Amino acid sequence: MGSLDGRVVLITGAGRGIGREEALFFAAEGAKVVVNDPGVEIDGTGGDTGVAAAVVEEIVAGGGQAVANTDSVTDWDGARRMVHTALDAFGDLHVVVNNATVERNRGLADLTEDEFDAVVAVKLKGTFAVTRWAARYWRERFESGVRADRAVINTSSGSGLLNPLPTQASYASANAGVAALTVVAALELARYGVRVNCLSPSMARTRLTLGVPGIAEPPATGGFDPQHPATSAPIAAYLAGASCPLTGQVLSVRGGSVAINHGWTRGASIRKDGPWTVPELVAQLGELPMDDPFDKLAEALGGALGAGGRERIQQMIDALL
Repeated sequence: MGSLDGRVVLITGAGRGIGREEALFFAAEGAKVVVNDPGVEIDGTGGDTGVAAAVVEEIVAGGGQAVANTDSVTDWDGARRMVHTALDAFGDLHVVVNNATVERNRGLADLTEDEFDAVVAVKLKGTFAVTRWAARYWRERFESGVRADRAVINTSSGSGLLNPLPTQASYASANAGVAALTVVAALELARYGVRVNCLSPSMARTRLTLGVPGIAEPPATGGFDPQHPATSAPIAAYLAGASCPLTGQVLSVRGGSVAINHGWTRGASIRKDGPWTVPELVAQLGELPMDDPFDKLAEALGGALGAGGRERIQQMIDALL
């Protein structure tokens, strides 16, 4: 018996990368899976219905149960339809995994409105839209007397939570928004038996990360590959299980490491009884310990840029822009 036997799961962006690996893993654990993916390019253009169908075929060939859906998460009615795809095919919906994402990497001064909107529409609005339609269904079931564990698993990124990358103003902003949405949804939906958590895979080898410093080729000798997109699938399956107690949590996954994130936390402070003057702030505020974003990015990239800290990061930014 698998850990997800009898669970009906909708996974967006499940045609490739992390979403595909989660779909395969969930099916192997006994879940009935709706594989959603319109088959677009990295920037969200184009479309290929065969991408989702290929994952379904692989699941079915392995003895699992799955159906395809090719709606876009940016389409409000499409988000509703993919929820109903699960209901029509399997009679219920227990878990939503929001994986869909696109990228339009460009320096802030050159990024267009349409490019920014395209990324936010998929990553942030899409996460909201699918979750909203699932929540409507779950609320109706709860109010009719049906009690069942339901779960939402959102997908964020280190670029947005821990180490926003240069040229990713839209992507980092949207991913940070997904983490905030996770906490809000967890607080609101608990009354209906819905748990909401977020996974933040880092340094996983996908179409979107091949150009990131530190992403390496797969090991030639086999064995554990810490950058394989499948590394986060077991953690996602744990969060999807009916016995999982977690809600409102954002977990970072990097290779074999799983960490609980605490988001923005209050740091050192200065205090005065009364309004501050600018000279007082000049004298005191600059003395507080503060993180250097250049150093944090170098650390997050695992030393891939070598020694030099700020200088190497600035060189990378200059090359990108």
